[in-house]
Amino acid sequence: MTDVFTTKKRSEVMSLIRAKNTKPEKIVRSYLHRAGFRFRLHNKKLPGTPDLWLPKFNAAVFVNGCYWHRHRGCKLAYTPKQNRSFWEAKFSANVLRDEQNKSALLDRGIRILIIWECALRTLGDCEKNLPKVEDCLLSKSVLMEIPEN
Repeated sequence: MTDVFTTKKRSEVMSLIRAKNTKPEKIVRSYLHRAGFRFRLHNKKLPGTPDLWLPKFNAAVFVNGCYWHRHRGCKLAYTPKQNRSFWEAKFSANVLRDEQNKSALLDRGIRILIIWECALRTLGDCEKNLPKVEDCLLSKSVLMEIPEN
């Protein structure tokens, strides 16, 4: 299937995709704040600039888009058919950078929670998965994912 947009329009659309303050990120922030958790946003001093940094829990929270960060087994992590080699290289670089950042954080003794976009798509998903965020932060686990792979 060919793209419904021209190359110029597709470029414009893709340029509007935000890295910070995304809808899934705002959902997690709102839930945690209501639950009494306090955090810092986008701590540039930490590898990977986590979306949320909870110093009290020594935890970095990443709210990852399934498409850009290649959530394994997720239908949202598809590869475009056009310019496939470009996209595969881009996605591989993203995954490699994520792994390097995870390793650097773990080496510093920082706990990591990754929340995938697909866990927050619908109201039902949010009701099911947001309490897990709180549980993960209160647990002593070092590396956690929602949903679990």
